[in-house]
Amino acid sequence: MEHPKYTIALIVGAGEGLSASLARLFAAKGLRVALAARNIEKLGALCAETGARAFACNATEPEEVERLFGLVEREIGTPNVVVYNASGRTRGRFLEPSAPMAASWWRARRRSGCCPRSTAPSCSRAPRPA
Repeated sequence: MEHPKYTIALIVGAGEGLSASLARLFAAKGLRVALAARNIEKLGALCAETGARAFACNATEPEEVERLFGLVEREIGTPNVVVYNASGRTRGRFLEPSAPMAASWWRARRRSGCCPRSTAPSCSRAPRPA
């Protein structure tokens, strides 16, 4: 069975956990990686390690997500892998979330502007791996 050939990955909501692991995996498999986060300064070491490019983006704002896809397409190419991992994470005990913590999680998911098909027309035109 032939595997699809993915070439460019965009990870929205990049940080030091799951998204960093995915960036390392994608880079090891030969994909060019774009990382998007509100605070890109925290991504310096990961970019150096993986060769990824960092882009500033608040994923709760549709205009910023649209701008992000345009920048990534112009500077790297059209992503054929997109991972949405943005969250309004608040530090604390997971088993005992407070009302503000739960509200923060809800806002980050509900207000997400990351909807590639509607927000990033280039992704609608992207060729699908066979």
